Amino acid sequence: MPLDLPASYPRCRRRTLLTGAAGFLGSHLAEALLELGQEVTGVDSLVTGSRRNLVHVLHHPRFQWVEADLAMGLPSSIAGAAFDRIWHLASPASPVGYVRHQVTTLRVNALAGMELLELARRCGARIFLASTSECYGDPQEHPQRETYWGHVNPVGLRSMYDEAKRFMEAAAMAWHRERGVDTRIVRIFNTYGPRLAPDDGRAVVTFILQALRRQPLTVQGDGTQTRALCYVDDEIRGLLLLMESPDYHLPVNIGNPEEVTMLQLAREIRELAGTDSPIVHTPLPADDPRQRCPDITLAQQLLGWQPRVPRREGLRRTIAFYRAQLAAVAS
Repeated sequence: MPLDLPASYPRCRRRTLLTGAAGFLGSHLAEALLELGQEVTGVDSLVTGSRRNLVHVLHHPRFQWVEADLAMGLPSSIAGAAFDRIWHLASPASPVGYVRHQVTTLRVNALAGMELLELARRCGARIFLASTSECYGDPQEHPQRETYWGHVNPVGLRSMYDEAKRFMEAAAMAWHRERGVDTRIVRIFNTYGPRLAPDDGRAVVTFILQALRRQPLTVQGDGTQTRALCYVDDEIRGLLLLMESPDYHLPVNIGNPEEVTMLQLAREIRELAGTDSPIVHTPLPADDPRQRCPDITLAQQLLGWQPRVPRREGLRRTIAFYRAQLAAVAS
């Protein structure tokens, strides 16, 4: 992965704990941290992650793999260790995953989040907590600034994810304000790229696989709902910059502010994949946000960050990845 970070960005042998290491974002982040010279302990339960995502790092001399379910508590090998940096990315991150694993989603964000905050306090580590644009719910402010408190259904079909992340943010601020823990919080907007799980229901990978298989592309609702899609390389660069940012502890949006409707996205993917698959419409899921778009003014000012990969280029790269995967399976 081309990190494209400032020359002044620290490249050193930090002891780093990364939860959710076998997930989509976690696996890309693991590669980046190793490239920066860090010693990485990657933890994952494989509930929604996959060891296949880590094939490039599993045998790296500075990577240690721990398979553990943090929803059931920190394993002794982690709880008794010392780290300089802690990244908490562990959680199902798509509606398919967190609706299937509702209790686990609540526990890994809320309970494991608090245990990791306490571990950071004991170690004197800086801890990074991956929150989400889902904290804004079905927003009544557009685009969404970090100061917007959100419009969330606390008992809806997505509440186990939305509210767990909102609780995790509150816990991070409590550990920072009362116990002096050095925290960073990111609100991640829709991210795409290689290694998204084929069956996790996110629109980009669903449309790509349907197009490559010459199946109908299933657009939910009338397709006018919008998302703002950030390519994974840009997202990882933003996360890395935020971890090493100046002393700032409130949430920061990292995402691409360029919106696209789901119908337009389906048409773009169909064109780039070179197929003639029809587009069909299916019912819109409950509590599905009509609009989702970040205001990234804070990230620009605090981090000097903004996305660089145009959507069509990111989609080309992602299509090429899944085309190669399908070809490998066919052979």
